[in-house]
Amino acid sequence: MDAELFPRGRTEVAPGAVHVPDWLDPARQRELLAACRQWARPPAGLRTVRTPGGGTMTARQVCLGRHWYPYGYAPTAVDGDGAPVKPFPAWLGELGRQAVTDALGPQAATAAAYDTALINFYAADARMGMHRDSDERSDAPVVSLSLGDTCVFRFGNTRTRARPWTDIELRSGDLFVFGGPSRLAYHGVPRVHGGTAPGELGLSGRLNITLRVSGL
Repeated sequence: MDAELFPRGRTEVAPGAVHVPDWLDPARQRELLAACRQWARPPAGLRTVRTPGGGTMTARQVCLGRHWYPYGYAPTAVDGDGAPVKPFPAWLGELGRQAVTDALGPQAATAAAYDTALINFYAADARMGMHRDSDERSDAPVVSLSLGDTCVFRFGNTRTRARPWTDIELRSGDLFVFGGPSRLAYHGVPRVHGGTAPGELGLSGRLNITLRVSGL
């Protein structure tokens, strides 16, 4: 299905891929935002990610638990200031496990603990090209939490970056989980709608908190 925006409501976008609107209430959103602001501070803070081809990602990133860089994981910010990566808090892992249970059911909750977070900050002009989360040694579902500005999230197929894909509107507080047959689906963010964050959140831009089981 191409460029269709689903109505607001729990939706299975593809087998194993589920969008749950408004999963985080306003108070939990504010708590997560406060934590993200602490994590973004140096050392091993928010950085610009450079690709092997010499380009840069327009979304900036900070990692917890393990530092992701194109295309692997390290214990230190090897493409940043070289400092040890910040620890992954147990409460964030529990949040990830609850997200999977709520989106996919208790049978999908992995026995392995979530141990890695990638937190991307999108200004209004930032984008994310189509890519797969394939650097992990685990097939546990990926958990994605949105804060701030609304974005268009493009969820594709497991074979190619090209169509077919489906566009979903992710707003502040939304949950998106993908696992099972959709675990290695291509996905990206072609558009951020600047100035759409809830005013009470106090955030200009979009934060995406992605939780993974590294298997490392």
